Amino acid sequence: MPEATVKTPGPAAGMRDRIGGAVRWDTAVGALLVVLLLCSFSFVENFGNALNVSFLIGNTLPIALIALPMTMLVVSGEVDLSVGSTVGLSGAVMGALWNQGMAIETIIPICLLLGVVCGLVNGLLVTRLGLPSLAVTIGTMAAYRGIAQIVLGSDSVTDFPFQYLDFGAGRIGDTFIPYAALPFVVLLAIAVVVLHATRFGRSLFAIGASEEAARFSGVRVKRLKLAMFVTTGLLSALTGVFWALHYASARYDNAMGLELSVIAAVLLGGVDFDGGKGTLGGAIAGVFLLGTLQNVMSLLNVSAQSQIVVTGVLLVVSVLAPRIGREIAHARARRRTAAAPPGTPAPPPGARTPVA
Repeated sequence: MPEATVKTPGPAAGMRDRIGGAVRWDTAVGALLVVLLLCSFSFVENFGNALNVSFLIGNTLPIALIALPMTMLVVSGEVDLSVGSTVGLSGAVMGALWNQGMAIETIIPICLLLGVVCGLVNGLLVTRLGLPSLAVTIGTMAAYRGIAQIVLGSDSVTDFPFQYLDFGAGRIGDTFIPYAALPFVVLLAIAVVVLHATRFGRSLFAIGASEEAARFSGVRVKRLKLAMFVTTGLLSALTGVFWALHYASARYDNAMGLELSVIAAVLLGGVDFDGGKGTLGGAIAGVFLLGTLQNVMSLLNVSAQSQIVVTGVLLVVSVLAPRIGREIAHARARRRTAAAPPGTPAPPPGARTPVA
């Protein structure tokens, strides 16, 4: 019988397999979101009216805004758990300055600058002192929330200018689209291009896959991580401004626990907590899947405590599932290796092996 040859998978094929796995995960999350939406429109009373859909999008936008830089940060192998406290601090400063008679057009840039400072503190502690981001941001999460309480106390500021409140909570004409969704779409497009079509984004993936290898290849690891912490702080502060306007209330405890929802949504979208893998499309699909679930549970009168339990379970599942998948893949590879004839050398990558 004539010999035939088959090409064994090389490094490029392995990379395609990994990319294919990520795409399949993203596709599964997107498909699950579509199924959930179809079922909700069909079977959940009042889900499909324009007011509720607008309410769903508006409530999900704070998570989606922070998920943009958080995805990039997690891809690079870091995490920021202080985002919810930065949102609260931004809103508290906004309310305190408004009470002092400052113009809202001056207050918003100050709040954004404050977010940059918060992100800079996190980034410097991680990149310059070599501290783990998980520990650092747990500490700043408590610190920023405490500062917010000192700044505003237990007061609630609600009398912001009507045109800003309308932008925060209003809809475009008779549609279900909130005004605030338009700038989010612009930010999403920018983030997708930066992460998936620029050298900056490729460097973030390289850092997450192997920080040491990225450094030896010339990537400015500390500088890029610092930039991502600053960006995360900036968008968290922007979310704080939006939160205060959307809910017409600036309080020190705004966005309490928001970091859990952001992390759960990003990981649910297929972003690997260890870094190096994930897409913004999957992350945003995870955000809206989580937001839709919470909206449906609210319409079905599920308690807030039960919704928190569901969020926590999804967080555990989204962290555990990729690891189980990798372990299964490794076990299959070991079985294939064990089934090979004894003494058979492993073929080099790309080699052609004769078969009968």
